[in-house]
Amino acid sequence: MAMYHDGSRELQARFDTVRLADRLEERIVRDAFSADDKAFIESLDCFFLATADADGQPTCSHKGGDPGFVRIVDERTLAFPNYDGNGMYLSLGNAVRNPHVGLLFVDFEHGWRMRVNGVAALSFDDPLLAEWPEAQFVVRVTPTEVFPNCPRYVHRRTLVERSSFVPRDGCPTPVPDWKRSSLANDVLPAGDPAATD
Repeated sequence: MAMYHDGSRELQARFDTVRLADRLEERIVRDAFSADDKAFIESLDCFFLATADADGQPTCSHKGGDPGFVRIVDERTLAFPNYDGNGMYLSLGNAVRNPHVGLLFVDFEHGWRMRVNGVAALSFDDPLLAEWPEAQFVVRVTPTEVFPNCPRYVHRRTLVERSSFVPRDGCPTPVPDWKRSSLANDVLPAGDPAATD
């Protein structure tokens, strides 16, 4: 089966889970989004993005916004904005060189999880760009595997507050203090709000 490689199979054989793994792939893994997937993903305000560079060196990052900032455009397309960050572009720089990505969506209040593996493409003139205030570009992911994940070990958490740094229409986005510090203030990109306020 395409989902598993020799390393997966080695561990499945060691722990006698080959039959279980095959059943799960057969019954719950798909390559398109359902209406339920769309409702779940678009209800969340964050996800975790895993990427690897061309040499296989990995990184994982947290991506956050307001609920609905990740969109299921159609059954074969997921899209999300890239907002201003620390300027390192570790995860999405990897996606430029190696477009295979993994996204993990977790509802910490209910303990639900969903994995999306796919192929990412960055778009600097995407029609959706106008939908997200202050977005630098849009990332579109074509799924290769979409499946729910066992919620057993998800610790339950509740939202305390949403980040004030998420860009929103009609609301000035605050500048993070670290950009005003000696660490960054003399090397900020042209036009950065921290350099002008």
